[in-house]
Amino acid sequence: MIRPAWFSQPFPPEGASAAEGIRNQLGRPELDALTILVRESAQNSWDARISDGSAPVDYRLDLYAVGPAHVSAWRELLLQGAPLTTQLPLRQQLLRPTLRVMAISDRGTKGLGGPTRADTAVTKDHDFVSFVRNIGEPRDSEYGGGTYGFGKGIFYLLSEAGTILLHTRCRTSDGYETRLMGCALWESYVARGTDGERRYTGRHWWGDTSGEVVEPLIGEAAESMAHRLGLRPFGADETGTTIVVIAPKLDGQEPDEAAAYLADTIAWHLWPKMLSTTSGMPVMRFSVTCNGTEHPVSDPRTTRPLNLFVEAFEAMNGSDHKSLRCFKPKRDLGRLGLVKRISVPAEPSRASRLMGIEGLVHHVCLMRPAELVVTYHPGPKPATEHVSYAGVFRADETMDDIYARAEPPTHDAWNPHSLDLPDSTFVRSTFQRIKESLEGLLDIGGSARPGSAHVALGAASGRFASLVGGSWGIGGATDFSRPGGTANGAAMLPTPSSAGDEASTGTAKAEITDRRSGSGAAAGGIPQQGAVSRSGGMGRRPRVEYVGDPYWDERYGVPVLVQQFRLPGAGPQRVQARLDVALIGAGNRETDPPLGAQIPGLVGWEDAGGRLSATPSYVIEGGDGAVWRAIVRPAPDTMTEIAITVEEVQVR
Repeated sequence: MIRPAWFSQPFPPEGASAAEGIRNQLGRPELDALTILVRESAQNSWDARISDGSAPVDYRLDLYAVGPAHVSAWRELLLQGAPLTTQLPLRQQLLRPTLRVMAISDRGTKGLGGPTRADTAVTKDHDFVSFVRNIGEPRDSEYGGGTYGFGKGIFYLLSEAGTILLHTRCRTSDGYETRLMGCALWESYVARGTDGERRYTGRHWWGDTSGEVVEPLIGEAAESMAHRLGLRPFGADETGTTIVVIAPKLDGQEPDEAAAYLADTIAWHLWPKMLSTTSGMPVMRFSVTCNGTEHPVSDPRTTRPLNLFVEAFEAMNGSDHKSLRCFKPKRDLGRLGLVKRISVPAEPSRASRLMGIEGLVHHVCLMRPAELVVTYHPGPKPATEHVSYAGVFRADETMDDIYARAEPPTHDAWNPHSLDLPDSTFVRSTFQRIKESLEGLLDIGGSARPGSAHVALGAASGRFASLVGGSWGIGGATDFSRPGGTANGAAMLPTPSSAGDEASTGTAKAEITDRRSGSGAAAGGIPQQGAVSRSGGMGRRPRVEYVGDPYWDERYGVPVLVQQFRLPGAGPQRVQARLDVALIGAGNRETDPPLGAQIPGLVGWEDAGGRLSATPSYVIEGGDGAVWRAIVRPAPDTMTEIAITVEEVQVR
């Protein structure tokens, strides 16, 4: 049986890359190491997918402590002949009381196949050599996410030991083949041997050292060794790769906390791959575990605010997309989908903050044809905090190489200054066309209809949190109190005695809406309560006189919105309420509620004595100065537009 051993690479006479140079090829990215790991490893998995698309790619992250049944094998096998601690910190990590690892694995992929020696990798299929031995090779998959393979350095950077295990299964001309190898990358050093001092690159491999070049364990030897280490085995006809990071750095987080963060990071950076295709299944499936406990990855279709980007993605793929072009020189740049919705800002997470999304979404997700998130490009903020918009831009396939070359090694930006003309012009034009499209989006829609009272529902969360258990979302900057009362930090609203006076404070004003009916028929077939026959009309157009601003109250322990009003004209008049979600302060209105939101509804009409008539319309005898109340059930996480309309009840 082959017993694996360590080999440390000396500098050859012709020179080689030092470990420090390889580790630094990612530069100083703004993203944290865990996020880069998710992006780079998932990108590798996508590029390695089986081309027939018969099944989705399964991508998973497993954080765990090596159990007592296997930890002795790890120490026995990996400590034997390992580099000194001054050369590689593997020894001290293996001897810690708890050995933690992170396994990044994919299935439904090709595995790392091809030759295992760099000098014989002359065919197109050389994935093993590209990952294990060579640095900086160009991508060989059309419309792939990667470029020059620098991103694989993140696996080493994330390891306290600078060491990973590579466990892969691929197809060869002789059938399926399993391969297992250890790889380490730390710092170059000088060591003294029998023939004097010699410089070493800081690169190390663990495997079969019986030949002139260290090779991976192959076939039954690899499967037996993987079993001893407790690595997840491959099925009979299964191919793919598992990379095990020894002693992963978790950025100061506990393992469970880090697993939850990784799941959220997957959702933010890989959501396009989670959407169902025409086959009814997503192209990639994701899972995260910590010591065997699942940490679910959120469904982007139902998770705010990712659902906005999903909707924009669907708009981009549909008939509502915008085709962006560069005019000089002429070139198709790609497709853009945009959506705008009324909603309160979502509670930001650590992963969303890293992308510059604190709550209010005003961003365009940039992607290349591989449909992997490059970044979230911020656009102008809307005039109100209650409006969000999202966009998705996907580069045209003919432009893929240009956008790829505009990316840094971490693939998280498009930098036009890194390109020569005319390519830099294309990237600059992309941002200009996006900017123009966003300016047009923010001007969409007419003004809010006159005669309506607007109220934002953000204030409800703080005021009624104990009643609704947080279902109202996060609080807004405005609070509302009932007339005559005071609210913490809010101005006193007018009392019923100030009938007819518009409120001088608050977010919105209630104005007059009137409509004359040419028919005496009751709306919706509701009986005309209190109607009388008269020999003539009222002699003047009926109108509504709002009494103060809308305010929050509760009925039967449920928060409701109340708008007080009078009917100054004498005679029977039918009142109704038009209720919509609406936008304040930006000159726009929406006819549709936010994605997945409820719509507001009328509870009924309440008289001065507190008697409630639960009907959609109601006939009131006006002209007596009585104050009535429209009781409205608002829709959570929206703003409500209330318009009370009145029509004369015709005489018979």
